[in-house]
Amino acid sequence: MIDGAVAEEIKGVVGEDNIISSHAGLYTYGFDASIHHSMPDIVARVHNVEEVSKIVRLAYEHSIPVIARGSGTALSGQSVPIEGGIVLDMTPMKRIKEIRVEDLYCTVEPGIIYGKLNEELAKKNFFFPPSPGSGDVCTVGGMVATNASGMRAIKYGATRDYVLGMEVVMPDGSIAHFGTRTIKNSSGYQLEKLMVGSEGTLGIITEITFRIIPLPEHRAISIASFDSLEKAGQGISNIIASGLLPSALEIMDSVCITAVNKSMGIGLPECEALILAEVDGEEEVIKRDIKLIADICKESGAGNIEFTYDKDRMADLWRGRKGVLPSLSRYGEDMVSVSLADDMSVPISKIPVAIKKFQEIAKKNGILIGTYGHAGDGNLHTKVLINPTAEGSWRHAENAVDEIYRVVISLGGTVSGEHGIGISKAPWMQIERKDSLAVMKEIKKAIDPKNIMNPGKMMQWHGSIISYLRYPENERNESS
Repeated sequence: MIDGAVAEEIKGVVGEDNIISSHAGLYTYGFDASIHHSMPDIVARVHNVEEVSKIVRLAYEHSIPVIARGSGTALSGQSVPIEGGIVLDMTPMKRIKEIRVEDLYCTVEPGIIYGKLNEELAKKNFFFPPSPGSGDVCTVGGMVATNASGMRAIKYGATRDYVLGMEVVMPDGSIAHFGTRTIKNSSGYQLEKLMVGSEGTLGIITEITFRIIPLPEHRAISIASFDSLEKAGQGISNIIASGLLPSALEIMDSVCITAVNKSMGIGLPECEALILAEVDGEEEVIKRDIKLIADICKESGAGNIEFTYDKDRMADLWRGRKGVLPSLSRYGEDMVSVSLADDMSVPISKIPVAIKKFQEIAKKNGILIGTYGHAGDGNLHTKVLINPTAEGSWRHAENAVDEIYRVVISLGGTVSGEHGIGISKAPWMQIERKDSLAVMKEIKKAIDPKNIMNPGKMMQWHGSIISYLRYPENERNESS
């Protein structure tokens, strides 16, 4: 618990209207979009770097945990305050400070919504390319903290590739500036890159300078239906092997297709699996490339193939793809989609092998898995569907997750392609990165000696991930 005097000091920094301390209010800040929940001691809505600095300095003096939070869309428990402490709500810090297309950068506060930023950039015919599925609601600060990306990473890369510089409040409350406003930078350690993907464990990001690029002139989409998920996976591999570079290359299995059609009425083709491929650029280029992709899909075993240049139809298709996650919880009456083994990446050529193994694991453990994702860059999502209150359901799910991630690691993959580690993937990251865990721990200790920055996450997590559950808990509810 936070001392009453400290709580009053925090209130003095941000004002009483920006403090949340009621039980109901604290409860809502106790979870993100993951399976986890734990309540903070106090929430402070911050508006500028000075407020953040003062609160962090207080936390440092009293050894109180501090957790930065954006929109709460994290899928692995990054913003869940498992040791209590202070949650800093960063969403009021949402200014676009500068857009300089002539220098190819923009400078923004962390609370700006990704979609809102791109709305403003589009007025100047530019954009910030990473495209997470939660882009209409997620903050760019959260994107930086997890190195988020999305469906266009295959061509445009992830958030880290666009971070030029940033302002960070360090664990002692001091304010540091990393990086530059230049496209090239070979000046010392690139500490801004270290902060990307650090999930709030090294400091609080209060300003970011992003590289921006011109919007493509045109887009087109091809949608191909397959009678098996494995054939679709091979189709993805064949497209990449051809030398084409789509701006997006997505896969969805029959579970996801059924869920989206049932929930959203998009009218996706009813099949075992489909590929959504997008190309962008000059008109003659996209017409050539979309036809080549359709031909490759046909050779890979696709049945029906459609392609379109219509903006409304393309928007509908991407709305359906982005709607997979919420739609899966409508698949069955007693089932919900839980964020467990949902974010692995494997070498692109290994996608057919991985998909086949995932299907075998689901069948063996008696669970239902929806497979979809940014297969063009090897990033797959396997959403586990369970009845969270049924006896043994979490145990079976955890067993399946363990097997899935061990397959991923054996194929030379990584346990997280874009969502980050937090709690939900920590045990398997520790296996995957066993040779570098000691280095990570030393960096954390050197920068955050009192361990107040989002403690207990990533390399610090111990025990089962079926802990601090936000669902009715019929099994374990505490970290072992």
